[in-house]
Amino acid sequence: MKHSIDTYRLYADESVITFSVRIKVTMKDEVDINILRHAVNVAIKRYPYFAVKVVLGEDGGYDFEPNNLDVVVMPTPKKLPPLGSEEVNLHLLYVDCDGKNINFNISHSMCGGRGILPWVMTNVYQYVVEKYGVTPNVPGIRKPDSPLLPGEADEPSLETIPDEEPIYEYKSKNPVVMLIDYLNGLYNPLKRNPNYYFFTFNQKDIMNFAKDNDSSVAAFFLVALAKALHTLLPEKYEVIGGEIAHNPSADIGMPNTHCDLLSHIHIDYKRDYFNYDIDKLGTLTRSQIILQADPSVSAYELKKRLMLIEEVDKIDGLKNKRSFYQKNDPSRGKDAKHGTFIVNYTGKMDWGDVADYVESYGALVDGHLLLEVTSMADKIFVTFMQLIKESKYVNAFCKVMDDLGIEYKIEGPYKNNRPKHQVPQK
Repeated sequence: MKHSIDTYRLYADESVITFSVRIKVTMKDEVDINILRHAVNVAIKRYPYFAVKVVLGEDGGYDFEPNNLDVVVMPTPKKLPPLGSEEVNLHLLYVDCDGKNINFNISHSMCGGRGILPWVMTNVYQYVVEKYGVTPNVPGIRKPDSPLLPGEADEPSLETIPDEEPIYEYKSKNPVVMLIDYLNGLYNPLKRNPNYYFFTFNQKDIMNFAKDNDSSVAAFFLVALAKALHTLLPEKYEVIGGEIAHNPSADIGMPNTHCDLLSHIHIDYKRDYFNYDIDKLGTLTRSQIILQADPSVSAYELKKRLMLIEEVDKIDGLKNKRSFYQKNDPSRGKDAKHGTFIVNYTGKMDWGDVADYVESYGALVDGHLLLEVTSMADKIFVTFMQLIKESKYVNAFCKVMDDLGIEYKIEGPYKNNRPKHQVPQK
C-alpha cells in the first residue's frame, strides 16, 4: 500500500453520490461563532491525522500532506463549499453554524462514525469550556491536550489481517432494491430532493423493549424499518434486505485506529418472516449480526478491500486509478451487494457533563431509506434519510412505533445538504 488507506475513497465517483459526512449538533443556547472558531482550532491539534491536504504522488495516486492552515468555521452558507477547496484552506473538514446548530463536515474517505465522533465531541467540549468558563466532567471525551491513544493513527495492512477462512460468507437472496426511487433520486431533477426526518426516543424505552424481545438497539431499528417496508411493498418482492455497517478494528488488534474499516452485514427477510412475533424477528436479526460480525468474517471482508487497494497501487495515472477503483468499488462497483435499506448505529457515546449543553446530534450521509442512529445521555436519535421527498416510508415507520407503544418526537423533513470534494485532478 503506497498511500494512506484513507485516500482511496477519493477515487470514487461523486457525480451522483456524495461521500462526505455532516454531523449536526444542536446546542441548547445560540452558538457564538468567534468562540467556536477558536475552540475548533484548538481541538484540531489533538487530531493531526485529520489536519491534512490532498496532493498527487509520483504515480498519480492521492497522498496526504500536513496542513497547518486554520480549520475554517463559517456561518452556514446557502451552498456548502467543497471539501479540499481553497475556500476551506484545502482541509478535508470544516465547520459551519447557524443559530443553535453546529455542523461538522468531513470527508468519509478519512473515517467512519468511530473516527468522526471523537473529533466532534472534542470540539464541542472545548467550545463549552471556552463559552461557559467551566471544566465539565467528561471521562469519555478526548481532551485537546491529551495524547493519542495507542494505535490511534495506525493503519491496517494485509500483514496485520489474520489469515483464516471465514466461518460464514453472505449469499444474497436478491432482496428488492428501491431502483425507481434511486433513479429518481439520483438523475431526475424534478424528483431529486435529498432530505431527512429527525427522531428523538427515550433510551430506556428502546433498551427495555430490546431486552424484552431478545434484541439490541441496532436489531430493533432494523426490524422496525423492515416491518414498515413490508406493509408498503408489493408481494411480488419476495425478500426485503437490511444492511448495517460493522467496524472490525478490534478484531484485528487495532481497537483505537481512526481509519474507516467498515464492512457491511446483510439481513435478508423473506416475506413470510413477518408472520413471526417481534421477539423472533429480533432473535433472527441479532443472530445474523453476531454471525457476520465474527472476526473471521469481518477480517475476510477487510482483506478483500486491502487486496483491491494493492491492485490500485499497481496502476499508474490518476485517470486509470479512478476508472479501476470505480469499477471495483466494494460499495458501488460491479460486485457490490445491495439491500433495500440501511441502519447504522455508532453505539453509546459518553458525552459526560457536556450533554447538559447539547440538545441533540445526528449524522447525515448520502442514501435512501438510510437510518443513522446516535445516542447521548438518556436519548437515542435517528436521522431518517431519503433521496426523494416522500412521506409514505416515514409514515409507515411511525406506524410501527405506534403499534409497538414506543414514544418518539419527529421533526422535518429537512434538506440533507452536504459538501462534495475538490481534489487535484492532474
